[in-house]
Amino acid sequence: MSFLDELKTKILIADGAMGTLLYSHGVDRCFEELNLSKPEDVLRVHKSYIEAGANIIQTNTYGANFIKLSRYGLEDDIRQINKRAVELAKQAAGNSTYVIGTMGGVRTFKKSAHSLDEIKRNFREQLFILLNEDIDGLILETFYDFEEIQTVLQIARKETDKPIIANVSLHDTGVLQDGTPLADGFKTLETLGADIVGLNCHFGPHHMIQSLEDVPLLEKAYLSVYPNSSLPTFEEDELVYKSDEKYFAESALKFREQGVRLIGGCCGTTPAHIKAMAAAVANLSPVTEKEVKPHKSPVSVSSAKQAEYTPLEEIVQKRHSVIVELDPPKKLNGMEKFLQGAEALQQAGIDALTLADNSLASPRVGNVAAGMLAKERANLRSLIHITCRDRNLIGLQSHLMGLHALGLSDVLAITGDPSKIGDFPGATSVYDLSSFDLISLIKQFNEGVSYSGKSLGEKTNFSVAAAFNPNVRHLDKAVLRLEKKIQCGADYFISQPLYSSEQIVDVYNETRDLKAPIYIGIMPLTSSRNAEFIHNEIPGIKLSDSIREKMALAGNDKEKARQEGIAIAKSLIDTAFDLFNGIYLITPFLQYDITVELTNYIHEKEKQLAERKITHV
Repeated sequence: MSFLDELKTKILIADGAMGTLLYSHGVDRCFEELNLSKPEDVLRVHKSYIEAGANIIQTNTYGANFIKLSRYGLEDDIRQINKRAVELAKQAAGNSTYVIGTMGGVRTFKKSAHSLDEIKRNFREQLFILLNEDIDGLILETFYDFEEIQTVLQIARKETDKPIIANVSLHDTGVLQDGTPLADGFKTLETLGADIVGLNCHFGPHHMIQSLEDVPLLEKAYLSVYPNSSLPTFEEDELVYKSDEKYFAESALKFREQGVRLIGGCCGTTPAHIKAMAAAVANLSPVTEKEVKPHKSPVSVSSAKQAEYTPLEEIVQKRHSVIVELDPPKKLNGMEKFLQGAEALQQAGIDALTLADNSLASPRVGNVAAGMLAKERANLRSLIHITCRDRNLIGLQSHLMGLHALGLSDVLAITGDPSKIGDFPGATSVYDLSSFDLISLIKQFNEGVSYSGKSLGEKTNFSVAAAFNPNVRHLDKAVLRLEKKIQCGADYFISQPLYSSEQIVDVYNETRDLKAPIYIGIMPLTSSRNAEFIHNEIPGIKLSDSIREKMALAGNDKEKARQEGIAIAKSLIDTAFDLFNGIYLITPFLQYDITVELTNYIHEKEKQLAERKITHV
């Protein structure tokens, strides 16, 4: 008989945490490897849960896949670790307990860390090993990424007719990480072939009960829960979970009221918790009807707020557009010059001032503060760069909420220069997210959904630029990155500076079919020393011999070097103007008079172009 047959009329009890018990016994390393080196410890945990009343136990294989084992240098031991895990679980189970093979999720908040192709290969290898050991079923658990669990569930369902449990994990009550209501997510998993769908990890009983209140009973699949014992705390440098058994017994009864038929435990739970829940629901039949609370949808942004804002990607598709980077100052007494530059650029008619986020890992006045001051003093639109380097996921989400509250809707999502190249090489580079992940997060905000899946209360209205580095050996590969960023939600691109008309033409030919416009970066040279530094020390950028010779001929004459740098930039603008609508001018060393002159030059070209069109008509 399958345990699915028993679930038709019974509430079954699953086991609790494996790692928690091993950790409490002084083990603090790869728990799956213990199947080989400390099998007696794993066997003891299995037996303790069976003695506590578990009808179903999991194999100790949660992280026994290539991606996770490779962190410990154990990728060559995948087969032995999984095979031995099943043997140990079966030895403990005998003929009275079901054994299910555990397979854990890979993706966390950094979705781009592993592609779906990697996940598929990773999953299939472990899946086939477990299925060959004749387990009673599978449990897919701790999947925060809904795309990932859908992908692996379809693979598993195609390969076996054994029962499959599909458990997702939530950051917030009632919604998946991508904002999908839990009820809709469960229905999708049921449609894809899951026999049991449910929740595990992150939450204790309280929030899992809340999450299930708006989930109806399903037609074909049963519900499961594997709660944590509580929120963890640190005591004397150890991770500790605290929750008494009486509370878990009471929670088991509430889980039953929500229609749950399989109840187990996750992080922090022990045989005592499982024993309490087993006793609480012993001899109770599962419910067949429940009252469901309606799910609340996010509040949309007002149509008025949408109407008053025209994204840069729309502007640049209609006409030539100029945006200018003006770095916030490194010193506190530099703000006045910065604001003078902002005023001059506004008068020159730029479309936006782009503000770097501590470029080259060197601290500057915060770009949000600088952007707001430029907006107040010069009525200038600010495009705020956001780097993944300096903020963790919490900080990034808070930062985006703050930008929205200030009415700053133009952002550039970038990974950020590593801290080791800047003023503080010992500082930590965070990189919780990549630029791909950050773009996706910002677009999720535009749907009114936070990273956790929770409603933000209203939709944001961010226009998202992404960086483009054409100064690479293989331009076609760089373009593939652009396509991936478009898939993540990038609206347009801003390129690194180019110093060759031929290179601008090459970029045009390679990107002409992209569905997002590009602002071509042009940064005027200021001296021969500046040219040599860029040529020799900036990765990927090489100046032509003729350009370096022209700058060298200026010698120490600053004005002559300035004029030569402007002439070179105008020549590049001439090429870019004919091929791209967007020009991105990078102000060298706060010398905004140079970018003002170049902006005027672009506007004059636009005026001449318009006059020629009128004459032609």
